[in-house]
Amino acid sequence: MKKLRIGLAQINPTVGDLKGNAEKIISYISEAREKGCDIIAFPELVLTGYPPEDLLLKPSFIEDNLRFIKHIAVASKDIISIVGFVDKKEDIFNAAAILYNGEIVDIYHKNYLPNYGVFDEVRYFQRGNEIVLLNIEGYKVGVSICEDIWYPENPINIQAIEGAELVININASPYHVGKVKFREDMVKVRARDNLIAIAYVNMTGGQDELVFDGNSFIVMPDGSFLLKGKAFEEELLIADIELDSIFRNQLKDNRLRNLRAFYKREEIVREIFLDYKIKEKFDEPPEYVVLDYPEVELTYKALITGLRDYIHKNGFEKVVIGLSGGIDSSLTACIAVDALGKENVKGVLMPSEFTSKESIEDAQELAKNLGIETFILPITEIFYQYLNELKPIFKNLPWDHTEENLQARIRGNFLMALSNKFGWIVLATGNKSEMSVGYATLYGDMVGGFAVLKDVLKTRVYELAEYRNTLSPVIPERVLFKPPSAELRKGQTDESELAPYPILDEIIRLYIEEDVPATDIPKYGIDEKLVQKIVRMIDRNEYKRRQAPIGIKITEKAFGKDRRMPITNRFDEFKLSNG
Repeated sequence: MKKLRIGLAQINPTVGDLKGNAEKIISYISEAREKGCDIIAFPELVLTGYPPEDLLLKPSFIEDNLRFIKHIAVASKDIISIVGFVDKKEDIFNAAAILYNGEIVDIYHKNYLPNYGVFDEVRYFQRGNEIVLLNIEGYKVGVSICEDIWYPENPINIQAIEGAELVININASPYHVGKVKFREDMVKVRARDNLIAIAYVNMTGGQDELVFDGNSFIVMPDGSFLLKGKAFEEELLIADIELDSIFRNQLKDNRLRNLRAFYKREEIVREIFLDYKIKEKFDEPPEYVVLDYPEVELTYKALITGLRDYIHKNGFEKVVIGLSGGIDSSLTACIAVDALGKENVKGVLMPSEFTSKESIEDAQELAKNLGIETFILPITEIFYQYLNELKPIFKNLPWDHTEENLQARIRGNFLMALSNKFGWIVLATGNKSEMSVGYATLYGDMVGGFAVLKDVLKTRVYELAEYRNTLSPVIPERVLFKPPSAELRKGQTDESELAPYPILDEIIRLYIEEDVPATDIPKYGIDEKLVQKIVRMIDRNEYKRRQAPIGIKITEKAFGKDRRMPITNRFDEFKLSNG
């Protein structure tokens, strides 16, 4: 009874680093060969990194990618390697190279190209129109790429009809809340419906605002996991699959037989016969504990991964954060320390006359608990110098947001001065709730090179902070319960200026993430006047969001590539609905 040993290389490539990515791929091929693997599969576009975006419009990039895939082929001896790269024919294709004994024995072109949300593959690639099966000692193994598996028919269904016992699907599937379970449930349906095993290998690591969660797995025809990888970690997963038993079960079940009877082949199906002999197995593959992560843990890991890779892949080392004693800066500091190490995180307290004694104490306690170096730069004196210089022009006009924003901008100047002098990248600490309604100051608290919490609603900020404290209680308890405030004037609180955060976040979730018409949101039990106020704040603050630093996508619809609204925009649902 033969067993096919398959390795899934869940790795973290860097976009554009063709040489570094190729070296990592070759090292994993070598490791898989030493561990007796018959096949090793890598993620989608692993050679180029994902997404390569407009690098794909550079002919030199395409040619270098082709040169490196040939170099990787030379290293693929006595093992079949499936490697994602960019193929070039009359056009370019998102492709999987099948490598064996120093050669590219075949190439599969992705059939279905995603063109929604963060995906722009139709902008770059031509779709494939052929389906590939590898024949290894009479066993048939299908190869597909990411989006191909999300459709009930083609090519996975056809590969099963054509006799596949196993389909390998290579992926660059980014994380958002709820994605992991949704993805696993979908693949289980494909496996059960087609009576096949599916090996799903996913990329891990961060790329700008995207983060890839890994969580690679192999699902058997009954929907059970043979193995499942870790979240947000590189690893080589190895499993033995007994294809004879899958074939026997296919013979017992009439579904495939009936599908074959009615199937009229329209697609071009290529069956590639490989002169490969399945290795005898004298040892057992590793045992894996199938982990089911709570969503809050997955989200926290996503934020750590996204920040770590953005900093390291862009050649930075240290970050600096303005510590206010509030929940957002506290959580940002925790994530930064967990991602980069306490020695690489600097905190700055910038109190004003409106900063409470409790906020200073909370910021200092947090910094002490995290073990980060901090600096205190009071802004009161500079603030009044600004006011004195502006007094002849303002002519005793009443206090308003101008004076509040001046304080935020002084703090922004301090942070950017430290960044310029020492090469520390500033982390903006604003959250999605604030960015949605524009409750932030351009060139003030919005300054920074990266916004860790940009796609995290305020209510989720609290959930993540409470989760972080279960690992070690570093965020002072008072921070978790005191009313959030920008502390730019006496008695100011966020919720008095906006709305209670649970209500605000529900409006944002419905309007932005669920695309519920603004006029329908009151039907969810929310006051209509409040809905109108918040929706109009969201719509008119698009110009601010365009000028904000990028941040990690953790929801299904983040600002930026997911949601692309015009800045100049007079569409008002409420005015139109009222005639």
